[in-house]
Amino acid sequence: AEMTHLQAGLSPETIEKARLELNENPDILHQDIQQVRDMIITRPDIGFLRTDDAFILRFLRARKFHQTEAFRLLAQYFQYRQLNLDMFKNFKADDPGIKRALTDGFPGVLENRDHCGRKILLLFAANWDQSRNSFIDILRAILLSLEVLIEDQELQINGFILIIDWSNFSFKQASKLTPSILKLAIEGLQDSFPARFGGVHFVNQPWYIHALYTLIKPFLKDKTRKRIFLHGNNLNSLHQLIHPECLPSEFGGTLPPYDMGTWARTLLGPDYSDENEYTHTSYNAMHVKHAASNLEREASPKPMKRSQSVVEAGTLKHEDQGENENTQPLLALD
Repeated sequence: AEMTHLQAGLSPETIEKARLELNENPDILHQDIQQVRDMIITRPDIGFLRTDDAFILRFLRARKFHQTEAFRLLAQYFQYRQLNLDMFKNFKADDPGIKRALTDGFPGVLENRDHCGRKILLLFAANWDQSRNSFIDILRAILLSLEVLIEDQELQINGFILIIDWSNFSFKQASKLTPSILKLAIEGLQDSFPARFGGVHFVNQPWYIHALYTLIKPFLKDKTRKRIFLHGNNLNSLHQLIHPECLPSEFGGTLPPYDMGTWARTLLGPDYSDENEYTHTSYNAMHVKHAASNLEREASPKPMKRSQSVVEAGTLKHEDQGENENTQPLLALD
């Protein structure tokens, strides 16, 4: 098989893995990509802001070269960004909200990959200072991080693992995780992003997180559900899936404790701790094209209560708005 330039830089092992696991065939890569591109005319309602080969390829990989599925994901990707414009308005590492989330370690990203070549993302839930970071900003920081990481072809093929440590996450903190914002996160990660998630691991979750999980379960695809592991405080079951050599000591691993600033420094460069704005970002703003419509709004900023950031994201009304609580039944998520 001839090596296509689209696979440049991939190790032979990874190319073979892509063939076996993802049905990736270098000989017909260009045809596959073109067939997805040809479907774009079926969705004139969506602005496809990027349609180059390398970009479409990551969607094919995320859906095992099933073209219709890959196209559906591509359409969802841009539709999600279109429906949640505010989230992507200043979608760069130096956006104040994103920068604050990154600096606080949301998400953490381990330098080394696991034994399957997957990148490990960490979330230490208890570190969420709700007066400092809105959930939306944390979600934006996670999506931006994935956007930067997914540029790496090896990761398009090997994928990601997410470990969420719920130790010391209070009931009060948990009460801020409303169904509407959880739905926003699930849509953004499960349905609209071209990444393969090999596993989502809950560690040390209290009963109320378990209850919350039971609540959102119906909105998870079967495939996602099978990949969510609730380990509680049983680190042995975690180690069976992710070797201790790949994990920091917080998860019973042999690596030193995770330093919260690691990923922020990677994204923001060495001056990441300076409070003055840092302009460099490795992510080129492809969302700039539709940001023009927001300029009028930016010219006259309206003061916004932190609790309204949910409304800002165009989802359900937030309970804090003096509404009768019954107007938002816990399960009315659509």
